[in-house]
Amino acid sequence: MEGKKIKIQPMISEKSYDLASSANKYTFLVDRGSNKIEVKKAIETKYKVKVINVNSIVKPGKMKRDFKTYKVRRATDMMKIVVTLKKGDKIDEFFKS
Repeated sequence: MEGKKIKIQPMISEKSYDLASSANKYTFLVDRGSNKIEVKKAIETKYKVKVINVNSIVKPGKMKRDFKTYKVRRATDMMKIVVTLKKGDKIDEFFKS
């Protein structure tokens, strides 16, 4: 199986910023179809850091209503990934945003 392209989006909030600065844990949003091993490899190659641990949480999509037809649909689910990096490594792009 060929490696698939994973879209990694940093998730910036007060809580994630505090985790990044104090515990060296960074938070990202990825598509639901990817697993922890693929995400770990993608982050290591993109940011050139060593990943120690990967935790994942599924964020269900919000309900949206079409105002013309009044039909309800649900946005796609996303996966919130919390990555722990090796001591001394950090992602500078995370603090610039």
